Amino acid sequence: MAVSSSSSVQAARQVLADRLREICRDAGLEGKQLAEACGWHPSKVSRIATAKTSPSADDILDWCRACGTENQAQDLIASLRAVEGMWVEWRRMERTGLRRAQEERLPLFKRTRWFRCYSSWLMPGLLQTYGYTEDVLRAVQRRRVAIDDVADAVAARMDRQRVLYEGQRRFAFLVEESVLTNALGTADTQIEQLEHLLTVSALPNVSVGVVPAKLGRTRMPVEGFWIFDKTQVNVELVSGYLTLTQPSEVSMYADAFSTMADMAVYGPKARALITAAMGPLG
Repeated sequence: MAVSSSSSVQAARQVLADRLREICRDAGLEGKQLAEACGWHPSKVSRIATAKTSPSADDILDWCRACGTENQAQDLIASLRAVEGMWVEWRRMERTGLRRAQEERLPLFKRTRWFRCYSSWLMPGLLQTYGYTEDVLRAVQRRRVAIDDVADAVAARMDRQRVLYEGQRRFAFLVEESVLTNALGTADTQIEQLEHLLTVSALPNVSVGVVPAKLGRTRMPVEGFWIFDKTQVNVELVSGYLTLTQPSEVSMYADAFSTMADMAVYGPKARALITAAMGPLG
């Protein structure tokens, strides 16, 4: 498993390692004895037990078999899968194309009631038009995905946008002013996108704030992120997709969102910036 420096990921990996170490101790085995029973080098046991190396599912099966706790193996493997899901490289998430990656996020969006999103480079997915989404996902596909299922992926993202109109949900979006003029497609596509942004911002359950580009700001732009209720943060990085659930980390992103929100403009002032961005586009 690719390793993330996030404390959420590290903490979850440590919990799994601690449980494996307890199983070994309760079985009355030393590390060398366990390694011999599994046919491993002793250093492998040490690396797994100290969370320096993440075990594979087969490693967990061998570990439990050697300790006489085969009945615990499947629960531990499930824990391993949960840890793996906290940090996923793009090449792994998108190995079968982009559609599946879009669809896998739908359950999270359906169960969330309070969304907070900050974007410093592109329009947030829930606010994108079909044409804008197509340009974005086509660029992703060309850069890193061999399978071309862009049309299906765009359809999946459009379907996910239904959460804006269904149920008792609240949405707070913050975008840097540069997002209003930073697009991959044509001027017509960007104008359509900005018009759609004005329309969505008028929904009673949606707040759209624009952080003005100006000197003297108190906080520089950061990586884009989503906060789902008060329990989870997702961050799209260059190398992969990060899920954070540690309360301390969720709180840090909530504080960052609050800081950016204080710097943003809303209502008529936000609409004025959006409308002004359309001018140079014709």
